[in-house]
Amino acid sequence: MTPLRWTCKSTRTLAAELQRQGFQVGRTKVAELLKRKGYSLQANRKTREGQQHPDRNAPFEHINRRVMACQRRGQPAISVDTKKKEVLGNRKNPGRTYCRKGKPREVDTHDFPDEQLGKAIPYGVYDLANNDAWVSVGIDHDTAEFAVASITEGWKRMGRKRYARAKRLVITGDSGGSNGARNRLGKVELQRFANRTGLIVEVCHFPPGTSKWNKIEHRLFCHITRNWQGIPLETHEIVVNLIGGTRTTQGLEVHAWLDEREYPKGRKVTDAELAEVRIRRNQFQGEWNYEIHPQNKPSKSGS
Repeated sequence: MTPLRWTCKSTRTLAAELQRQGFQVGRTKVAELLKRKGYSLQANRKTREGQQHPDRNAPFEHINRRVMACQRRGQPAISVDTKKKEVLGNRKNPGRTYCRKGKPREVDTHDFPDEQLGKAIPYGVYDLANNDAWVSVGIDHDTAEFAVASITEGWKRMGRKRYARAKRLVITGDSGGSNGARNRLGKVELQRFANRTGLIVEVCHFPPGTSKWNKIEHRLFCHITRNWQGIPLETHEIVVNLIGGTRTTQGLEVHAWLDEREYPKGRKVTDAELAEVRIRRNQFQGEWNYEIHPQNKPSKSGS
């Protein structure tokens, strides 16, 4: 008889293996036997990070140095990312809110997307020096064009007034998705942003798989989630109001607005367009750390 391995298998699989070996046994009996042997149902635990690279900390140290240097000179440094997309409707939202005892709010049983209500895509920009943020809530697609449009709109509404003498903007973000280090459209759109504002845009990407170190995750997004817990996100207006009403005792203030523009997916950037981007790569991991310089003088409005 071939010995059985009890670990990492379902009772159905173990029962089938025993039946193939001639035993008449069902999954219920297998569950009883597993319990007697000290086994129980357990989920996976994320504890193994693999072999640590000798230069693992270097990218984080570089990002920290660049942000600190920018702040010492009074220049803006921001952390950016897209929060999880939210399907709108009278759907269950994790968390609890106060209701009369025994009368919880009734929501839909199923979470199927509603094409008429659509979805909300919150793109956040967190000011690392001043503990405030702006969030642009999109309705179409999370593209690089949408990401840079959110940064641009926030700069027009808040950034340029606060940093009237700014000459450089440091952006820290992930290395994938709409903020990807290899995203050609993102570089083209950042070039347009640099041209409009006259700012040198310095981008520092976190290495793949390290997004939890991006400060926006635990300085902004977690507070938004806590603020709207237990409240169904039925409309874009509710989403914008709940995000804009997020405050903390540490002084976080969030500003939000709705972006109803369309951002189609699949927009291609030619080699000629990419070649026009005035990009200067840093000597340290230039694929993840680079500057985009203006091609001309900014307009008087800086818009």
